[in-house]
Amino acid sequence: MSERTIIKGLAKAFNVSQTKTRGAARWVGRNVGGSGVLREELRHIFPDHWSFFFGEIALYCFIILVATGVFMALFFHASAAQVVYEGSYAPLRGVTMSDAYRSVLDLSFNVRAGLLIRQVHHWAALVFAAALGLHLFRMFFTGAYRRPRIINWLVGLTLFVLVIVNGVFGYSLPDDLLSGIGLRVAYSITAAAPLIGPWMASVLFGGAFPSEALIPRIYPVHIFLVPAAIGGLLGLHLGVLWLQRHTQFPGPGRDEKTVVGTPLVPAYALRTVGFLLIVAGALAVLGGFFQINPVWVYGPYNTWDATTLVQPDWYTGWLEGAVRLFPPWDIVIDGFRLPALFWPAAALPALLLLPMLAWPYVDRLISGDDRYHNLLDRPREHPVRMAIGAGTLTFLFTLLFAGGSDVWAVLLGWQIEGLVLAFQIAVVVLPPIVAVLTYYACKATSRPLRSSLAGR
Repeated sequence: MSERTIIKGLAKAFNVSQTKTRGAARWVGRNVGGSGVLREELRHIFPDHWSFFFGEIALYCFIILVATGVFMALFFHASAAQVVYEGSYAPLRGVTMSDAYRSVLDLSFNVRAGLLIRQVHHWAALVFAAALGLHLFRMFFTGAYRRPRIINWLVGLTLFVLVIVNGVFGYSLPDDLLSGIGLRVAYSITAAAPLIGPWMASVLFGGAFPSEALIPRIYPVHIFLVPAAIGGLLGLHLGVLWLQRHTQFPGPGRDEKTVVGTPLVPAYALRTVGFLLIVAGALAVLGGFFQINPVWVYGPYNTWDATTLVQPDWYTGWLEGAVRLFPPWDIVIDGFRLPALFWPAAALPALLLLPMLAWPYVDRLISGDDRYHNLLDRPREHPVRMAIGAGTLTFLFTLLFAGGSDVWAVLLGWQIEGLVLAFQIAVVVLPPIVAVLTYYACKATSRPLRSSLAGR
């Protein structure tokens, strides 16, 4: 791509004359420097494949989360002080509640577009986690975690954990009945950790649950610390990605050193801005037409109240399912007691996360492949990897559905005890069955592919 082509593309993208664009480029070159580097980076090529959009969706959701979060921060009161509600929502007038819950009600009913912004923020968090999860599994199934992209694999996993943690914090801030029950579960899980659990619960939750110090402690973590960490990791991910160039699927003209796709200017720049607007529009539609987290229905949290047929957000639903399915076994080792809650709520996430962090190194050790990879694998060409991924996804989705066992029991008219037993059997039996079927399906479909490639 020549300098003239770049100037013409920029002029077309920003609807200005080529003379002005050329003058601006020369001014940057004289006063800032690096015009050669700039010309080179404007030629940056982005591969064309639908699966690469998951990462962009996650990035744009984060931008929308920050924007809507700043708006809500102007009206939210991070205080557990008890007040009597006298606001617009008539069914709760005269009810004693925390100032935090009252401010959420005022934001929803009295601030113009407040309810829309709240719901867009919540939907953006759900889509952010989903897009990031799909992006990670795309990396896993296509081998994008291999050298030289191990660091981005580790960054992606850390991002996913931080998104889940911050989602739980945000879900807990309104201090309604649903979030209070979730915090009660989180407190129990934290206290169940061996040795340091009670101390951690006291430090994080401000003493025995419930504590008036809890919301003021969660609030700065949710709006400052974790978002700053997420933003920093996203910046690191994008910086490393830019320096290493992009992965791509095999195809004509593509090899480990040649990327085929769309140049940054003007085509990709216009396309990605349009994609940002599409994501923002879709989230606005979800927030405007699909109700989510109606806190006024649940009422304020009180320790003596409970509710049914409500579920946590999907990214923690699998953890809820694990807690429901694990037998109530307290294990005592040499006089040291490990409560039953520790195994599904703390040990299981660690057993899932640690192998994922170590997977690039395990893969390299088993395969002996330490080459530089820019070309991705077709998933079916690696049956073992596909089988492991499919079995893991089956395990997680079974737990996710089990997290709503009470809802399924009501909808289907089944006994909750029998349904829990069925899920307990399924979570053990289904993953290996799916893994084996996936392995043989990949073996069967990859043979014709290898034969056709050999014929060429």
